Order: sequence, then C-alpha cells, then structure tokens
Amino acid sequence: MKTHIWAKAIVYFCFITFFIAFIISCNKTNDPEPEPYEPTPYEINIPYGFPTQLNIPDDNPMTVEGIELGRLLFYDGRLNGRTHPDSLMSCSTCHHQENSFEIGAPRPHPFGVTGNSTHHAMLPMINLVWNPGQFGWNGSVGSIEEDVLGVISDPAEFDSSPEKVVYTIKNISGYPELFQKAFGSPEVTVDRIAKAIAQFVRTLISANSKFDKYMIGEVQLSPEELRGFVLFTTEEGADCFHCHGGFGNPLFTTNKFYNNGKDSVFTDPYDRYFITGDPMEKGAYKATTLRNIELTGPYMHDGRFETLEEVIEFYSHDLINTPQIDPLMHHIANGGIQLTPSEKSDLMAFIKTLRDEGFLNNPEFSSPAEFP
Repeated sequence: MKTHIWAKAIVYFCFITFFIAFIISCNKTNDPEPEPYEPTPYEINIPYGFPTQLNIPDDNPMTVEGIELGRLLFYDGRLNGRTHPDSLMSCSTCHHQENSFEIGAPRPHPFGVTGNSTHHAMLPMINLVWNPGQFGWNGSVGSIEEDVLGVISDPAEFDSSPEKVVYTIKNISGYPELFQKAFGSPEVTVDRIAKAIAQFVRTLISANSKFDKYMIGEVQLSPEELRGFVLFTTEEGADCFHCHGGFGNPLFTTNKFYNNGKDSVFTDPYDRYFITGDPMEKGAYKATTLRNIELTGPYMHDGRFETLEEVIEFYSHDLINTPQIDPLMHHIANGGIQLTPSEKSDLMAFIKTLRDEGFLNNPEFSSPAEFP
C-alpha cells in the first residue's frame, strides 16, 4: 500500500516538474530576442585638399547611432545633471551654431551655471577632427572626450559631477534605448556620454566657404579679395600664413602655440608655459582657425579685441617685442607689418571669404526637433 502511494507521488511530482519546465520553456520561446548590437559605421568625407589623417580614437569609432545620441546630448539642457528650468545647461548653451559653435560677442569670457567665469575666451568648435590632441588655448586638453568630462566638473561651466549627470540622463525615458543602439547596452555612463558628444563634434566640418569654392574653380574672388589673399600668404605682405595656413593648410590653423607680441609682462597663469614649463613659451597661445573668424569674436585668448579691424591694427602697428616672441613674427622689429589702409581693407575682404554659410546653417548640426 505504501509502495503504491509513493509511486503515485513520484508520478505526480514528475508531472508537475515537467509542466513547470514546459511553461518556462514556452515563455522563453515567446520572449523577444534582444536586437543584436550592429551600429552603422559613419565615414567622414574628407573635403578636397584637407589632411587625410583624422584624430579618431580607436576606442570611439564613429557610428550613425553614436552621432545621433551625441547630438541630442550636446543640445539637452539636462546634461549638467539638473532638471529645474532655471538651472539647465548644455554644450550648446555656449557653443552656438550661428557663431561657428562659439559664444560670440560681446561676452569675452563665458560663464557657467553658477555665474563663475572661465579662464579664457572661447575657441570655435570647428574642424576639430583634425586637431592632433592639443585642445584649448594652451593645449591642456588631450581629446574632445576629455574636454567633455572636464566641463562636467568645472565650477566655471556645469559645476556638476559625473554621478549627477549619469543619474539624470539614465532616468530620462528614451535615453537608455539610444545608448543601447549606440554602445550595445542600455547602460548610461559618463564615458559613453563623453564619447557620444565627441562623435557628434567630430562631424562639425567646415569646407564650403567662398574660398573653398574658389580653390576648386566654382567661383572667382574679387580683385580686392585676391589682393588680400596675396597679402595673407606672403612674408612681405601680411605674413599670416605661417601660423594660419593658406594654400597647403585649408584648416587655417597649425594647431600650434605662439607668443605673438601681445604683452610685455605675462600675468596669465594658464598660458602654454603652464603646460610645458618652457620659459620661452610664456605668453604663447594657440593660433585659432580663421574659418568663420568674423563670427567668433571677441579675439585673442582673453577677448581683448572686439573686432577684426582691431586685430589687423594690432598686427600692423602694435606688436610688443620680448625675449619670448615667436621667431615667425618677422615684422616685430618694426612693431608690426605696417599695412596701409587699403591693404587692411584687402586683407579683411579675403578673411571674409572664409565664412561658410552652409556650415552655419547645416540642419544636421542644429538642435534636434525633439528630445527623449
């Protein structure tokens, strides 16, 4: 009798076990398979005459999904880890597309969410995919990714923390799905945020100015613009090309650092000397790109010049000779290049040919219509 009862119990137990396993199996079968991680590679189309060597880190390849996510984050005011309307701040708060992703006049020094001012005036966010890894006026930042991470904690910018930023972004419905598409999992990390924004920034390429069209034979420069071009590219003229490029350097910057004769005493603690410790680099700062330069004032590292006319006047007559002056400042003995009024006008006309309206109005660079 006991044997019969035990036999029935074993049969019943096996039946229940089989039934539960069957249900679990069915549920697994019905669960949707996660989408495979297959981001769409994005290839930068290198413009005519531009360098072929791009600075794209191996651990952050360009993808369509990463760029899309980066564009959203670039413009999202919640990026600083805050959600109150009075406390929002994003990259685009200071980097305005209409000013070549620079803040523009009349504010020489941007200030962050707390009202603190930055050390230096801004640099335009343009053609940075060709920067060899020396970002900022003194080259203190090694990559765009590093720059994003620095902005988050900087008291003069976001004045936040990686933890606050991650917590805010991951709790916004829609963002985890976008991180899944861009990076293979919905995990939101500050490194992924920096990488996505860096991917977007590397697409900000300007190569369609009037000068670019002239170089490929689409348009002609005016006589005034041509005279300015000759001045720009000759030592006996305005002698601009050594630091800002020309025929062989369409970036219109060497991305190098020069003491260009602005001061006799060097009081700024964040010049190139701060980075290298070389006393001959006191008062040295990056030669910024001249593309869209008419929109990126005020000028110099401290924003001391409000207009390009003032800049040209400085290089013409007001250079200051010191032991640290860069050897490329060939006209320093005369206090400047001594341009005549007509030459100044010609040089200005050429510089304005570097304005790229397509870049300034490219919808792929602008704020998205919707955010998560």
